[in-house]
Amino acid sequence: MLPSSIQISGEPLSGAEVRDICRGLRDNAVRLLSLRGCRLCDRDFGRICRALAGATSLAQLNLNLGVVSSPSRIKQLAEALRTNRSIQSLFLHGSPLTDAGLALLNPALALHPALVALDLGDCMLGDEAINLICGLLPPDGAKSGLKELTLSANPGITPKGWSRLAIAVAHSSQVRVLNLDYNPLGDHVAGMLAVAVASSRTLEVLDLEGTGLTNQSAQNSISPELQQQICDLLSEGEEEEEVAGGAVDTQEWGRGREPAAHQRGGSSWMCPSDPSSQMVLMTSGLGDSLLAETEM
Repeated sequence: MLPSSIQISGEPLSGAEVRDICRGLRDNAVRLLSLRGCRLCDRDFGRICRALAGATSLAQLNLNLGVVSSPSRIKQLAEALRTNRSIQSLFLHGSPLTDAGLALLNPALALHPALVALDLGDCMLGDEAINLICGLLPPDGAKSGLKELTLSANPGITPKGWSRLAIAVAHSSQVRVLNLDYNPLGDHVAGMLAVAVASSRTLEVLDLEGTGLTNQSAQNSISPELQQQICDLLSEGEEEEEVAGGAVDTQEWGRGREPAAHQRGGSSWMCPSDPSSQMVLMTSGLGDSLLAETEM
């Protein structure tokens, strides 16, 4: 029997439903498990975690909107991820992880051999979490890492944290999609992000919707001083980088993300960049909804 999907949204889970989910995971009959916004007791959450630990067919796990709601559940999920080897996409959008919770989860994330898409949007993260996340974006030529990262709606991250992330993305040989929408970045941080990620050879989409950018930012070039600052940061360790060879085929990873409607149109701004890539900020309306894309 081919693996199927289990998708339940916003419902309380009965004991019978939990038993069926666990049975499907143990029988390797589930490829996609989505319990978005579901309500279940701690005991049943632990049963599901134990079952998914040994699941070999499960590729996508969606626990968005508060399913992972306590430190004990974070620990149970981390323990499951230490054993699981099949999950490729993990969605935790809207979970009250905080920096402390991500610190509990991070070792399992960093060592997972298959994980390529991670949604940590609206998880109450700060700069300490960014330091951990940067470790999931290994530098060019190193081990494989995340291809899609969502950090939407984490206003506790400061400009210093976003700066560290921009540098990690610029050096990464893997990341293709970076969703930073609904964070109060402002023109200065967003401009630095735009220039930094333009150095990436793999980034295809940078979502900056609702980040406080203005039309003036989208139409004007970045100051030479800021460009030089970013170039100096990017040059650190550049001599030690190795170019990763070979192309990697990927699937479409966006199905579990809590989406915002993107409106394209208006003016565009070409960001100074490496000759092999271009960064374009697409503005819409008053300029507070932006989508940045790179073309290789």
